[in-house]
Amino acid sequence: MRLLLVPNSCARSGQAGKQLDGLRLAMDNLGLDAELLDVNSAEQVTRGVASARLAEFDAVVAAGGDGTLFRVLNGLVLNADSCPLGVIPLGTGNAFARDLGLLKNEWIKALDIIHRGRTRAADIGEVRCADRRFYFLNIVGIGFVVEAGITASRLKFTGPVSYSLAALWNMLRLKHQHLEFVCDGASTKIDSLFLELSNSRYTGTNFLIAPEARIDDGLLDLTLLNRVSRGRLLRLFPTIFSGRHVQFEEVQTGQIRELELLKPAGMPLMADGELIGQTPARIRCLPAAIDLLC
Repeated sequence: MRLLLVPNSCARSGQAGKQLDGLRLAMDNLGLDAELLDVNSAEQVTRGVASARLAEFDAVVAAGGDGTLFRVLNGLVLNADSCPLGVIPLGTGNAFARDLGLLKNEWIKALDIIHRGRTRAADIGEVRCADRRFYFLNIVGIGFVVEAGITASRLKFTGPVSYSLAALWNMLRLKHQHLEFVCDGASTKIDSLFLELSNSRYTGTNFLIAPEARIDDGLLDLTLLNRVSRGRLLRLFPTIFSGRHVQFEEVQTGQIRELELLKPAGMPLMADGELIGQTPARIRCLPAAIDLLC
Protein backbone atom coordinates (compact mmCIF):
# COMPACT_ATOMS: atom_id res chain seq x y z
CA MET A 1 0.00 0.00 0.00
CA ARG A 2 1.54 3.29 -1.12
CA LEU A 3 0.71 6.37 0.95
CA LEU A 4 1.33 10.09 0.68
CA LEU A 5 2.03 11.08 4.29
CA VAL A 6 1.23 14.72 5.07
CA PRO A 7 2.49 15.86 8.50
CA ASN A 8 1.67 18.94 10.50
CA SER A 9 3.82 21.66 8.93
CA CYS A 10 5.57 22.15 12.31
CA ALA A 11 6.45 18.45 12.76
CA ARG A 12 10.09 18.76 11.80
CA SER A 13 11.92 19.18 15.07
CA GLY A 14 11.74 18.49 18.80
CA GLN A 15 9.11 16.12 20.16
CA ALA A 16 6.99 16.39 17.02
CA GLY A 17 9.95 15.33 14.90
CA LYS A 18 10.59 12.29 17.11
CA GLN A 19 6.91 11.39 16.88
CA LEU A 20 7.06 11.56 13.09
CA ASP A 21 10.14 9.33 13.04
CA GLY A 22 8.33 6.78 15.22
CA LEU A 23 5.29 6.93 12.95
CA ARG A 24 7.34 6.22 9.83
CA LEU A 25 9.06 3.29 11.55
CA ALA A 26 5.67 1.82 12.49
CA MET A 27 4.53 2.23 8.88
CA ASP A 28 7.60 0.36 7.65
CA ASN A 29 6.87 -2.47 10.09
CA LEU A 30 3.34 -2.79 8.66
CA GLY A 31 4.65 -2.82 5.11
CA LEU A 32 3.18 0.60 4.33
CA ASP A 33 5.23 2.45 1.72
CA ALA A 34 4.93 6.09 2.81
CA GLU A 35 6.27 9.05 0.87
CA LEU A 36 6.55 12.17 3.03
CA LEU A 37 5.19 15.41 1.56
CA ASP A 38 7.91 17.97 2.22
CA VAL A 39 6.20 21.03 3.72
CA ASN A 40 7.42 23.91 5.86
CA SER A 41 4.26 26.00 6.19
CA ALA A 42 0.51 25.55 6.43
CA GLU A 43 0.02 27.04 2.95
CA GLN A 44 2.44 24.52 1.47
CA VAL A 45 0.28 21.65 2.73
CA THR A 46 -2.71 22.61 0.57
CA ARG A 47 -0.56 23.48 -2.45
CA GLY A 48 1.49 20.30 -2.09
CA VAL A 49 -1.54 18.00 -1.94
CA ALA A 50 -3.25 19.89 -4.77
CA SER A 51 -0.26 19.36 -7.09
CA ALA A 52 0.67 15.81 -6.00
CA ARG A 53 0.40 12.92 -8.47
CA LEU A 54 -2.32 11.21 -6.49
CA ALA A 55 -2.81 8.48 -9.09
CA GLU A 56 0.48 7.03 -7.82
CA PHE A 57 -0.88 6.57 -4.28
CA ASP A 58 -3.47 4.37 -2.62
CA ALA A 59 -4.31 7.03 -0.01
CA VAL A 60 -3.35 10.42 1.38
CA VAL A 61 -2.75 10.36 5.13
CA ALA A 62 -3.05 13.52 7.26
CA ALA A 63 -0.86 13.20 10.37
CA GLY A 64 -1.80 16.08 12.64
CA GLY A 65 -4.84 17.80 14.09
CA ASP A 66 -7.98 19.34 12.62
CA GLY A 67 -6.00 22.15 11.00
CA THR A 68 -3.80 19.68 9.12
CA LEU A 69 -6.89 17.75 8.01
CA PHE A 70 -8.48 21.00 6.80
CA ARG A 71 -5.47 21.88 4.65
CA VAL A 72 -5.13 18.34 3.26
CA LEU A 73 -8.84 18.23 2.40
CA ASN A 74 -8.67 21.54 0.54
CA GLY A 75 -5.70 20.24 -1.45
CA LEU A 76 -7.56 17.02 -2.27
CA VAL A 77 -10.56 18.93 -3.61
CA LEU A 78 -8.29 20.99 -5.87
CA ASN A 79 -6.47 17.95 -7.26
CA ALA A 80 -7.77 16.53 -10.54
CA ASP A 81 -7.25 12.98 -9.22
CA SER A 82 -9.17 11.47 -6.33
CA CYS A 83 -7.65 9.50 -3.47
CA PRO A 84 -8.96 8.10 -0.16
CA LEU A 85 -8.12 10.09 2.96
CA GLY A 86 -6.62 8.57 6.10
CA VAL A 87 -6.34 10.24 9.51
CA ILE A 88 -3.64 9.97 12.19
CA PRO A 89 -4.50 12.18 15.22
CA LEU A 90 -1.33 13.99 16.29
CA GLY A 91 -2.62 17.54 16.83
CA THR A 92 -3.77 19.63 19.77
CA GLY A 93 -7.35 19.35 18.59
CA ASN A 94 -8.42 16.06 17.01
CA ALA A 95 -12.17 16.56 16.99
CA PHE A 96 -12.85 14.90 13.65
CA ALA A 97 -10.62 11.92 14.47
CA ARG A 98 -12.64 11.41 17.66
CA ASP A 99 -15.70 10.79 15.48
CA LEU A 100 -13.74 7.94 13.88
CA GLY A 101 -13.03 6.46 17.32
CA LEU A 102 -9.46 7.79 17.40
CA LEU A 103 -8.05 9.75 20.34
CA LYS A 104 -4.88 11.85 20.34
CA ASN A 105 -1.68 9.89 19.65
CA GLU A 106 -3.56 6.64 18.96
CA TRP A 107 -1.52 6.34 15.80
CA ILE A 108 -0.97 2.58 16.02
CA LYS A 109 -4.75 2.12 16.00
CA ALA A 110 -5.00 4.64 13.14
CA LEU A 111 -2.35 2.76 11.14
CA ASP A 112 -4.26 -0.50 11.59
CA ILE A 113 -7.34 1.19 10.11
CA ILE A 114 -5.32 2.53 7.19
CA HIS A 115 -3.66 -0.86 6.64
CA ARG A 116 -7.07 -2.58 6.38
CA GLY A 117 -7.88 -0.25 3.49
CA ARG A 118 -11.65 -0.12 4.06
CA THR A 119 -13.26 3.13 2.88
CA ARG A 120 -16.51 4.91 3.60
CA ALA A 121 -18.07 7.75 1.62
CA ALA A 122 -18.17 10.88 3.79
CA ASP A 123 -19.76 14.31 3.49
CA ILE A 124 -17.81 17.55 3.55
CA GLY A 125 -18.92 21.15 3.97
CA GLU A 126 -18.32 23.94 1.47
CA VAL A 127 -17.97 27.62 2.41
CA ARG A 128 -18.16 30.39 -0.19
CA CYS A 129 -17.11 33.87 0.88
CA ALA A 130 -15.59 36.78 -1.06
CA ASP A 131 -15.36 34.71 -4.28
CA ARG A 132 -13.32 32.00 -2.54
CA ARG A 133 -14.24 28.45 -1.62
CA PHE A 134 -13.10 26.43 1.37
CA TYR A 135 -13.98 22.91 2.45
CA PHE A 136 -14.27 21.44 5.94
CA LEU A 137 -14.69 18.04 7.56
CA ASN A 138 -15.49 19.13 11.09
CA ILE A 139 -17.18 22.50 11.70
CA VAL A 140 -17.57 26.10 10.58
CA GLY A 141 -18.74 28.86 12.91
CA ILE A 142 -19.00 32.53 13.80
CA GLY A 143 -19.14 34.42 17.08
CA PHE A 144 -18.06 32.97 20.40
CA VAL A 145 -16.70 29.74 18.86
CA VAL A 146 -14.32 31.80 16.72
CA GLU A 147 -13.16 33.96 19.63
CA ALA A 148 -12.56 30.85 21.73
CA GLY A 149 -10.74 29.19 18.84
CA ILE A 150 -8.39 32.15 18.46
CA THR A 151 -7.68 32.14 22.19
CA ALA A 152 -7.11 28.36 22.16
CA SER A 153 -4.47 28.74 19.43
CA ARG A 154 -2.52 30.98 21.81
CA LEU A 155 -2.84 28.42 24.59
CA LYS A 156 -1.64 25.35 22.67
CA PHE A 157 1.21 24.95 25.15
CA THR A 158 -1.42 23.82 27.71
CA GLY A 159 -2.36 20.83 25.53
CA PRO A 160 -5.93 19.53 25.03
CA VAL A 161 -7.32 21.69 27.87
CA SER A 162 -6.55 24.80 25.80
CA TYR A 163 -10.07 24.74 24.34
CA SER A 164 -11.76 24.58 27.73
CA LEU A 165 -9.53 27.34 29.10
CA ALA A 166 -10.23 29.48 26.05
CA ALA A 167 -13.99 29.04 26.39
CA LEU A 168 -13.91 30.01 30.07
CA TRP A 169 -11.72 33.05 29.36
CA ASN A 170 -14.04 34.33 26.63
CA MET A 171 -17.05 34.02 28.94
CA LEU A 172 -15.70 37.13 30.66
CA ARG A 173 -16.72 39.25 27.68
CA LEU A 174 -19.82 37.87 26.00
CA LYS A 175 -20.67 39.43 22.63
CA HIS A 176 -24.13 38.68 21.30
CA GLN A 177 -24.75 39.43 17.63
CA HIS A 178 -27.94 40.09 15.71
CA LEU A 179 -27.78 37.41 13.03
CA GLU A 180 -29.68 37.29 9.77
CA PHE A 181 -29.49 34.13 7.69
CA VAL A 182 -31.43 32.00 5.24
CA CYS A 183 -31.53 28.30 6.08
CA ASP A 184 -32.85 25.93 3.37
CA GLY A 185 -35.00 28.78 2.05
CA ALA A 186 -36.32 30.00 5.44
CA SER A 187 -35.21 33.44 6.69
CA THR A 188 -34.25 33.94 10.35
CA LYS A 189 -33.31 36.97 12.46
CA ILE A 190 -32.05 36.25 15.97
CA ASP A 191 -29.65 37.44 18.69
CA SER A 192 -27.05 34.74 19.31
CA LEU A 193 -23.71 34.21 20.99
CA PHE A 194 -22.59 31.87 18.21
CA LEU A 195 -23.69 29.92 15.19
CA GLU A 196 -21.98 26.65 14.29
CA LEU A 197 -22.53 24.16 11.50
CA SER A 198 -21.15 20.69 12.20
CA ASN A 199 -20.38 17.82 9.87
CA SER A 200 -19.16 15.70 12.79
CA ARG A 201 -20.11 15.60 16.46
CA TYR A 202 -17.14 17.11 18.30
CA THR A 203 -15.61 20.59 18.44
CA GLY A 204 -12.15 21.48 19.75
CA THR A 205 -11.22 18.29 21.52
CA ASN A 206 -14.15 16.75 23.38
CA PHE A 207 -16.97 19.32 23.18
CA LEU A 208 -19.96 17.24 22.01
CA ILE A 209 -21.59 20.23 20.32
CA ALA A 210 -23.62 18.27 17.75
CA PRO A 211 -24.52 14.89 19.29
CA GLU A 212 -26.81 13.93 16.38
CA ALA A 213 -24.33 14.77 13.60
CA ARG A 214 -23.24 12.03 11.21
CA ILE A 215 -20.52 12.30 8.58
CA ASP A 216 -22.56 10.44 5.96
CA ASP A 217 -26.14 11.70 6.33
CA GLY A 218 -25.99 14.45 3.68
CA LEU A 219 -26.72 17.12 6.31
CA LEU A 220 -24.96 19.70 8.47
CA ASP A 221 -26.07 20.11 12.08
CA LEU A 222 -26.90 23.68 13.10
CA THR A 223 -26.26 24.85 16.67
CA LEU A 224 -27.19 28.34 17.89
CA LEU A 225 -26.63 29.61 21.40
CA ASN A 226 -29.14 32.42 21.69
CA ARG A 227 -29.04 35.34 24.13
CA VAL A 228 -27.82 33.98 27.46
CA SER A 229 -26.50 35.43 30.74
CA ARG A 230 -23.01 34.68 31.99
CA GLY A 231 -24.38 32.76 34.97
CA ARG A 232 -26.64 30.65 32.78
CA LEU A 233 -23.72 29.97 30.41
CA LEU A 234 -21.56 28.80 33.31
CA ARG A 235 -24.27 26.28 34.21
CA LEU A 236 -24.59 25.19 30.60
CA PHE A 237 -20.86 24.84 29.92
CA PRO A 238 -20.19 21.51 31.73
CA THR A 239 -23.03 19.83 29.83
CA ILE A 240 -21.30 20.42 26.47
CA PHE A 241 -18.98 17.47 27.12
CA SER A 242 -21.93 15.05 27.23
CA GLY A 243 -24.16 16.74 24.65
CA ARG A 244 -26.81 17.59 27.26
CA HIS A 245 -26.51 21.32 26.48
CA VAL A 246 -29.13 20.79 23.76
CA GLN A 247 -31.73 20.49 26.54
CA PHE A 248 -31.28 24.18 27.49
CA GLU A 249 -33.91 26.48 26.01
CA GLU A 250 -31.22 28.93 24.83
CA VAL A 251 -29.71 26.26 22.56
CA GLN A 252 -31.35 25.93 19.16
CA THR A 253 -30.50 22.99 16.90
CA GLY A 254 -31.47 21.61 13.52
CA GLN A 255 -30.26 19.69 10.50
CA ILE A 256 -29.82 21.58 7.25
CA ARG A 257 -28.43 21.30 3.74
CA GLU A 258 -27.54 24.93 3.04
CA LEU A 259 -27.28 28.19 4.97
CA GLU A 260 -26.55 31.72 3.78
CA LEU A 261 -25.16 34.06 6.45
CA LEU A 262 -26.19 37.60 5.55
CA LYS A 263 -25.63 39.85 8.57
CA PRO A 264 -23.71 41.16 10.32
CA ALA A 265 -21.14 41.56 7.58
CA GLY A 266 -17.47 41.36 8.44
CA MET A 267 -17.71 38.66 11.13
CA PRO A 268 -14.71 36.27 11.09
CA LEU A 269 -15.43 32.73 9.91
CA MET A 270 -13.52 29.77 11.33
CA ALA A 271 -13.50 26.31 9.76
CA ASP A 272 -11.79 23.40 11.52
CA GLY A 273 -9.83 25.83 13.69
CA GLU A 274 -8.64 27.96 10.74
CA LEU A 275 -9.70 31.55 10.01
CA ILE A 276 -10.90 31.56 6.40
CA GLY A 277 -12.66 34.88 5.79
CA GLN A 278 -15.65 36.96 6.82
CA THR A 279 -19.40 37.07 6.44
CA PRO A 280 -21.47 37.17 4.28
CA ALA A 281 -21.01 33.53 3.32
CA ARG A 282 -22.87 30.60 1.84
CA ILE A 283 -22.35 27.19 3.44
CA ARG A 284 -23.64 23.86 2.17
CA CYS A 285 -23.18 20.13 2.61
CA LEU A 286 -21.58 18.13 -0.21
CA PRO A 287 -22.82 14.56 0.34
CA ALA A 288 -20.45 11.61 -0.14
CA ALA A 289 -17.75 13.94 -1.48
CA ILE A 290 -14.70 11.98 -0.29
CA ASP A 291 -13.68 8.42 0.52
CA LEU A 292 -12.47 8.09 4.09
CA LEU A 293 -10.32 5.26 5.46
CA CYS A 294 -12.13 4.25 8.64
